[in-house]
Amino acid sequence: MKELENTLEFRLRYDKDGLVPVVTQDSKTKEVLILSFANKEAVMNTLETGIATYFSRSRKELWVKGATSGDYLKIDSVRINCEQNSLLYSVTPQGKGACHTKDEDGVTRSSCYYREIVGDAVKGYKLKII
Repeated sequence: MKELENTLEFRLRYDKDGLVPVVTQDSKTKEVLILSFANKEAVMNTLETGIATYFSRSRKELWVKGATSGDYLKIDSVRINCEQNSLLYSVTPQGKGACHTKDEDGVTRSSCYYREIVGDAVKGYKLKII
């Protein structure tokens, strides 16, 4: 493992399904926008096009973020973790937001992490839109 942690050789380690987790973060605000997965084709497309590309586990297909919504995520940098089994995409959003959901006014949410868990064990936990 030590060799992998110190090498400058790109040796991305995919899981048994051929995927790696990808955290996508706004380059300017540092807000986490999305946590998704990528297969080799998605990673290579991201590096070659400069647009965040993932693999949709539910649809079992390549997913270029923004291809249908116009809300592309322009890649500023791609980082790899110490064990070479996850990626961090730093991006500049090119549209209205990163999430596929919209708020009560019909505006695309900037991040998929728009709810916070609040409450306690006695009264119970609920979600609050932030």
